[in-house]
Amino acid sequence: MLNILLVEDDEVDVMNVRRAFQKNNIRNPLWVAGNGLEALETLRGSDMPRERRLVLLDLNMPRMNGIEFLRALREDEELRPTPVVVLTTSADERDRVDAYNLNVAGYILKPVTFVSFVETMATLNKYWTLVEYP
Repeated sequence: MLNILLVEDDEVDVMNVRRAFQKNNIRNPLWVAGNGLEALETLRGSDMPRERRLVLLDLNMPRMNGIEFLRALREDEELRPTPVVVLTTSADERDRVDAYNLNVAGYILKPVTFVSFVETMATLNKYWTLVEYP
């Protein structure tokens, strides 16, 4: 089972992810961090399993934003291989280029409607159940 870390500072978006998981019957364990610093602590801590991890990352956050988190993640030898999917409202081309230059597995714009959000989570779930993670 894939262990998912959602890095998101907006409580409504966290709630939407949880609700979309329920609607799609996604049973993967979900951890939540409110910014990049909390995410690094979670990934380095003892509570989240160290194997089969996926990070769903927002870019616009306080303290340490998504791009800063990606840089820190890729500089950490142990955390470097962690797959990351950006899930953001930022359509800024620089953010997209920076994220892909930091080896993200995907860059997804957050859908505006909840129905579309549920569909996006269903698609992501299908993808990560097909992909062979170490």
